[in-house]
Amino acid sequence: EAPEYFDREYLYGTPDGDYQDNARRFTFFSRAVLEYLVRADFRPDILHLHDWQTSLIPALLKTERAADPFFAATSTLLTIHNLGYQGIFPLNKVEKLGLPPEFTSTEHLEYFENISFLKGGIVHADLINTVSDTYCQEIQQVGQGHGFDGLLRGRSRDLYGVVNGINEKSWDPALDPTLNKPFSSANLNGKRSCKRALQKELGLAERHDLPLIAVVSRLDRQKGIDLIEKIWPQLMQRELQFVLLGSGDKEQMAFWQARQQEKTDKFSIGLQFDENLSRRIYSAADCLLVPSRYEPCGLTQMIALRYGALPIVRQTGGLADTVSDLQQNSKTGNGFVFNDATPEALLESIDRALELYPQRNRWLSLVKKGMNIDFSWTGSARRYEELYRLAMAKRRTFTKSSV
Repeated sequence: EAPEYFDREYLYGTPDGDYQDNARRFTFFSRAVLEYLVRADFRPDILHLHDWQTSLIPALLKTERAADPFFAATSTLLTIHNLGYQGIFPLNKVEKLGLPPEFTSTEHLEYFENISFLKGGIVHADLINTVSDTYCQEIQQVGQGHGFDGLLRGRSRDLYGVVNGINEKSWDPALDPTLNKPFSSANLNGKRSCKRALQKELGLAERHDLPLIAVVSRLDRQKGIDLIEKIWPQLMQRELQFVLLGSGDKEQMAFWQARQQEKTDKFSIGLQFDENLSRRIYSAADCLLVPSRYEPCGLTQMIALRYGALPIVRQTGGLADTVSDLQQNSKTGNGFVFNDATPEALLESIDRALELYPQRNRWLSLVKKGMNIDFSWTGSARRYEELYRLAMAKRRTFTKSSV
């Protein structure tokens, strides 16, 4: 209960940038977690931690709390959702926040004359995982390691990939109350109604024969949104409709703000977060664009398939683990995949989708197949249980060797 830190409109920062006191906010949070456990007399077997915001916890457990018998049997698993966010702050924050002085050394948090909270978690957590198998391999390479590839290669024996899942009860077009009409793979009539309703809502031409291509995303260079900007003139020459819903910093939103001022029945741009609208977009869309430069996992491509939209994605991270190309895999393919993060490669994949769309029997067969793919948490939950057991076993071995 710390309203001065957490009673804010945004979580980590505003569209103008990160909150200036983030180091203090999440140092407080990390210490509060450990103090709460002691006061509640709850000795967890596992602390499952996420990203830089909680990465101080394993570092504190291995330093100032190392001799505390209360946490002797507590192991840690750190999940990295996006290595690009590293919690980097000035070196003098260690003293100002009352953190252990050894945190300023390269063996702990020091990172190019700063400190990185995420580095503390990577160094000190018992096990580490990412949210897809491919991303787990990618971040150990120079290109996507964000400066931590060497550190992660050094911990490769303790590094795993577990693909994210979606809540299939929450994301179910047959049960979703926000839709104009429910539908399922057994009866797609409702999807046609959803498309017509969204076209009317957004001022698009009410035409079923035009493929509706959607983007539901954070507007960020990582997401490859600038690739869409570069092919915008060519895209507008195609026989299609385009809908974008998302938000980002001012620089990333500038292009789309300018498009908002254009009066047309061919595209619609929404620059805000609106979950109900996103659901209506998924239900109406024929394709979803996810041209990410890197993508730890992402859920939008799974949700899109569940709602009958075929994904057009770049082959990276979790996108590579969940979407296979129809041209490369005619039997198992469920979308359109391109390799190079270039406008030309993206446009070529879009054109392949547009070419297939008029083949209605083939298209609807692929839609139904995609809707029936199991993206639930069941398999991932089993993998996490295995990691919990491995982390506990490692902690027991460490405790015995220390004694």
